[in-house]
Amino acid sequence: MSTNVEMLRDKRIAVLNWRDVHHPQAGGAEQYMHRIARLWVAAGAHVTWLTARPDGHPAHCAIDGVDVVRTGGQFTVYPRVATILLSERDRFDAVVDCQNGIPFFAPFFVRSRTPVVQVVHHVHQDQFSDRFPPPVAMFGRFLEGTVARRAYGRRTVVAVSPSTRAELRQRLRMRGPIAVVPNGVEPPVGTAAPRAENPTIVVVSRLVPHKRLDRLVDALPEVVSRVPDLHVDIVGDGVESARLRRLVHRRDLERVVTLHGHQPDRIRDEILDRAWLTVSASAGEGWGCSVVEAASRGVPCLAVESPGVRDSVVEGRTGWLVGSVDALAGALVFALEALSDADVAAAFADRCRAWAACFTWERGAELLAGVVIQELAGRQSRQRRVARPDIAAVVRCRPAVAPLTGRLRCTDEVVTDQQGVTTMLLGGCDDRDAVAVAERVGREVESVRLADRYDLLLGPNGRPAEFGPSPAASGRL
Repeated sequence: MSTNVEMLRDKRIAVLNWRDVHHPQAGGAEQYMHRIARLWVAAGAHVTWLTARPDGHPAHCAIDGVDVVRTGGQFTVYPRVATILLSERDRFDAVVDCQNGIPFFAPFFVRSRTPVVQVVHHVHQDQFSDRFPPPVAMFGRFLEGTVARRAYGRRTVVAVSPSTRAELRQRLRMRGPIAVVPNGVEPPVGTAAPRAENPTIVVVSRLVPHKRLDRLVDALPEVVSRVPDLHVDIVGDGVESARLRRLVHRRDLERVVTLHGHQPDRIRDEILDRAWLTVSASAGEGWGCSVVEAASRGVPCLAVESPGVRDSVVEGRTGWLVGSVDALAGALVFALEALSDADVAAAFADRCRAWAACFTWERGAELLAGVVIQELAGRQSRQRRVARPDIAAVVRCRPAVAPLTGRLRCTDEVVTDQQGVTTMLLGGCDDRDAVAVAERVGREVESVRLADRYDLLLGPNGRPAEFGPSPAASGRL
């Protein structure tokens, strides 16, 4: 049977994103869509990426087989892309509209029959006020909320985490189906070097206000008073760079904190390998990309609990969650003292690597392709499921030799083990609907349960047993 990605062969897909992966300010959102798009291209799809044109970049190029068309600036890219969509309405079979605070409102500019899938990493309602004066921030919130809700109606939206899906429902009041398509993680290159002899915190991040790295620096004097040989490395660049340097100087932390600026991947990884711990003080993310990338190199995370970040840390197993940024200092001391035990640190490192290995770009490409195909097929309305679209069920079926009969949705996931036991993750199903679906496709149900966030993040097999709550480290710091 063809995979979802293979079913995109010869499809013409437009990706709308205000930046491409070569933009000087490209971040996790651009990496997410680019890594998925290049897998689609490798399977025979034609992907055109419409984006802004920064100074010094050509208007047109190909990146990993993705056709990149650049036009306009940070804000003028939106009307420029709208003009392209209006003038070439028959060119694309489907549109993936990436929302970075303000979406492109593609449904207003394409034919009504053209599928549009909006991809949202996180909700920006609180962040507009960090970057813009009040009237502009209010207008941004209006566009992201009221106008977007009208533009996309009940079209399917893709969220990168359960936290983002909850924010879309609760804060933006989005009405249509919301599928969860998590980020992947590139396997680490090379062998991780041993960690530093002395306690070391490494943070890899864009230096922007909502990351709240100033609050981390504010907490360090208290931490250093109790962990005097601590060192902190901050890797990354951004608009907060100069302010953070001033803050480090004012706090008399020059011997403790090193601001490395942007570094090539090899240097970044060498610095990260020295870490005992990474830290996230962010006010909210779609997904903790830097958290899981650090985990791939065996580095646990202490994170302030916030949307997105809470999904990327398994409490007490790959790190810790602290309820408030004001409690960061005490939590840092606790975590560093726990990791001073070599056996404890080794166990965290093993679980971190196993956790990060659960997330692949191949699965992300397959899931997002499934959403696009479902929209191309007109949402397959004949497959009736009566539960709310945010409910999903995990069905474990008894061994069967015969192939699955009947049709599942492209967005459903199926795994069959060597014993012939089939596990299905079925979206839009409660436990009752799930049994009916299993029977329709010729499977005898062994067990059924409602899916939790780990099922959505990891697939039908859910969270492995070793990531279960730890009796010694459950709860919040």
